[in-house]
Amino acid sequence: MNTTTFLQYCLAGISIGGIYAMIAIGYTMVYGILRLINFAHGDIFMMAAYFMIFAMVDFALPWYVSLALVAIATVLLGVFIEKIAYKPLRSAPRMSIMISAIGVSYLLQNLATYLFSALPKGYPQIPFLMTNINLGGISTSVVTFITPILTIIFVVLLMQLINHTKIGMAMRAVSKDFETSQLMGIKINRIISITFVIGCFLAAVGSVLYFTPRPSVYPMAGSLPGLKCFIAAVFGGIGSIPGAVLGGFLIGLCETFIKAAGYSEFSDVFTFLILIVMLLFKPTGLFGEKIAEKV
Repeated sequence: MNTTTFLQYCLAGISIGGIYAMIAIGYTMVYGILRLINFAHGDIFMMAAYFMIFAMVDFALPWYVSLALVAIATVLLGVFIEKIAYKPLRSAPRMSIMISAIGVSYLLQNLATYLFSALPKGYPQIPFLMTNINLGGISTSVVTFITPILTIIFVVLLMQLINHTKIGMAMRAVSKDFETSQLMGIKINRIISITFVIGCFLAAVGSVLYFTPRPSVYPMAGSLPGLKCFIAAVFGGIGSIPGAVLGGFLIGLCETFIKAAGYSEFSDVFTFLILIVMLLFKPTGLFGEKIAEKV
C-alpha cells in the first residue's frame, strides 16, 4: 500500500468516523441527562433520510431548502417521541423507559415499512456534495472531505454551549443530579427538549452525509449504523461528548482499514468485539466516570 492509497483510506475512515461521532453525540447526551439509552436514535437517523427523499423527490424542492426542512422535521420527530414515549415514564423504573425506547425503535422501522414499503428507495443526489476534488494526488468527494470538518465544528460549538452558557450550566447540573436540579428551579422539561433537539439535529446532518454517497434507503438502514454509534459512545465513555467523538473516529478508521485489507465481512464483527473488550477491561469507557448509585 503506497502513501497516497494509505492517505485515501485515512480520509475515508475519518469521514465515516465523523458521521458515527455526530450520531454518537445524540446517544451520549441523552444518556448524560436521562440515564437512558435511546435505542430509537438510529431509526430517527433513518427517518431523516426518508424526509430528504420526500423533500427532493416527491416535492422537487431545491437541496438547500430540503436540508432545512429535513433538520426541522427530524428535530420535531425526536421531541415528539420524547414527549409521548419517554416523559410519562420519567419516574418509572429505568428498565421500563429502556423497553419503551426499544419499542419506539421497532415502531419507526415498521412505520417506515408500512409507509414506504420494504423495497429500497433511491436517495436523491446533491450535486455539490458529490463533486470530486483532488488534494495532493488524493481524489475524493466534497462530502468525504467536509464531514470531519463539520463534525469538529459542531463539537466545538457544542462544548462552548455546554461550558459557557446558562443552558449548558443547567444541562451539566441535570446530568449530575436530576432531582436536586429540579428542586433548585431548573426547568427539567426544557433542558431535556433542548438535549433531544441537539441530538436529532446532528442525526439529521449525519443522515445527509451518510446516505449521499449511498444509492438507497430502506427501513432497517438505521439499525446497524445506530448500533455502531452506540458502541462509539460506550467506547469513549457514555455521557462524555469528547469520548463519543473519539470512539466514532476510531471505529470509522478501523472499519475502513479492515475493508481495505480484504476482510469486509469482519468489519462489523470487529466493531462489536471492541465493545466486548471495552466492557471487560474498562466498563466506563475511556473518558467515562463511575457513578455512585443512590440506595
